[in-house]
Amino acid sequence: MTGPAIPAGAELLLPAPAKLNLMLHILGRRADGYHELQTLFQFLDHGDELGFALRQDGQIRLHTEVAGVSHDSNLIVRAARQLQAQSACALGADIWLDKRLPMGGGIGGGSSDAATTLLGLNHLWQLDWDEDRLASLGLSLGADVPVFVRGRAAFAEGIGEKLTPLQLDEPWFLVAIPQVLVSTAEVFSDPELTRDTPPIKVRSLLEGGGHNDCQPVVQKRYPEVHNALILLNKFVPTRLTGTGACVFGSFPNKDDADKVARQLPVTLPSFVAQGRNVSMLHRKLETLARK
Repeated sequence: MTGPAIPAGAELLLPAPAKLNLMLHILGRRADGYHELQTLFQFLDHGDELGFALRQDGQIRLHTEVAGVSHDSNLIVRAARQLQAQSACALGADIWLDKRLPMGGGIGGGSSDAATTLLGLNHLWQLDWDEDRLASLGLSLGADVPVFVRGRAAFAEGIGEKLTPLQLDEPWFLVAIPQVLVSTAEVFSDPELTRDTPPIKVRSLLEGGGHNDCQPVVQKRYPEVHNALILLNKFVPTRLTGTGACVFGSFPNKDDADKVARQLPVTLPSFVAQGRNVSMLHRKLETLARK
């Protein structure tokens, strides 16, 4: 990633938090090729940061280059332009990105950046769109975008868009980042992927049920993920998030998570963050609304 750091002139600074899929069950494949699934989202107090400044000329300019992603195909730019078009807003924006979340990690980097863009520009342009309208626009950008727009830990069904907010424990997580880019499309098209897991009720889930149907496929395809799971499992029960590549384990406090993080090899980067039921983006927006 190249480009200027977020400059002092940015009028609005907002986080784009990571998420974890605490479980992911695949119930079947729909006629349109998408998969019916059930998953449990929780946010982390760790993520990217975006800066926004108003432009009067209607242009959308992302000043940060992301390797392998052209300016116009970046989800941030696409989100901004769709919001601009659908709201018939004549204003534009300069946008900067401080990218901290890995691409292809299964922790929601691109989707979270898009949601922060929608919420940030809704605030900056004073559009006064409600959450439902923003989430509906977000779904056209990606199945995970609505959960970031709504910003609450949730049980998700359908293709991930039917959300039931939940109050979960908020443990500390150690998230390890195998140095490999996992292709979500490849995982979901793998013939060995389990696609007939029976539906689970929220109550059973909260009693400790659930697993990740993608994990066996990802482990088989990506030795880096397989090795990370073996290593981290020596310290704590470990699971893949989403389609990966990141793997995680939970701890009752930060010290315990930090202690394990210090024992991981330098070839396996990691971070420690607390799980949160209300995303740090929404906590920041609530603070701005009170000013």
